[in-house]
Amino acid sequence: MARLRVMILCGRSPRHLYVANRLCAACEPLAIVQEVGGEDRLAKLGKLLRRPRRLFGKLWRWLRDRRRYAGGREARYFFPDGLPRLDRPDLVVEVPTVNHPDVVALADRLQPDLIAVFGTSLIRGPLLTRGRLGMVNLHGGISPWYRGADCTFWALYNGEPERVGCTLHFIDPGIDSGDLIAHVHPEVRPGDTELELFWRGVRASADVYAELLERLAQGERFGRKQPGTGHLYRVRDRGWRHERELARRLEGLLAGIHLPQRVCWYPAQDQ
Repeated sequence: MARLRVMILCGRSPRHLYVANRLCAACEPLAIVQEVGGEDRLAKLGKLLRRPRRLFGKLWRWLRDRRRYAGGREARYFFPDGLPRLDRPDLVVEVPTVNHPDVVALADRLQPDLIAVFGTSLIRGPLLTRGRLGMVNLHGGISPWYRGADCTFWALYNGEPERVGCTLHFIDPGIDSGDLIAHVHPEVRPGDTELELFWRGVRASADVYAELLERLAQGERFGRKQPGTGHLYRVRDRGWRHERELARRLEGLLAGIHLPQRVCWYPAQDQ
């Protein structure tokens, strides 16, 4: 059976490397495009300096994340046997932003069957039309109910641990709003933390993502319109008072709970 020719777009955190490796094993990888930033940082800094409240919020989130990810916890979770690494470093292409013209030119040259995305900034413009089968994204929330940022946090904050998980979906011009391919819910246990649940969801979703590539190569088709628009959460929506409130009630929320891992596929309706 011929394998899909796939162009991978991803970030550089351990979870992104883990998913990229899983995808490479399930397809014929053509390139691994990683955003490194730098093109418009000065412009962004200038805007922040003119908006002190926004600057303070960004600084607070940076300090919070340094504490949450301290000690290489994510690296140990996804790469317990060694340092985070890509299995195919020879395929890496670094760009300032995923929307750089060089990425479109690369897609035009490689002519991938599919563009697989995880952990990039919002994709806009002509890149949306590339990929013979389109573009697929792994989103860290259950769309459409949880779109945008920090979706594991918000599902817990809203008292809905059953809606913790990830979504595989086709990419359209919106934010996490394209046709559904699969919902992946990780196992939920007493004593879990937000990060553990998020990482567990990503790890489970990496296997489902790889399975998707194999099933697409066999001719299966997926995609179903989302049932509504749900809610779009922004990075700045999550504040200190929200974090304190979830910390206060999380143990009680998950007391005695045990939800097994669940995967719901959405085949194309005409199949």
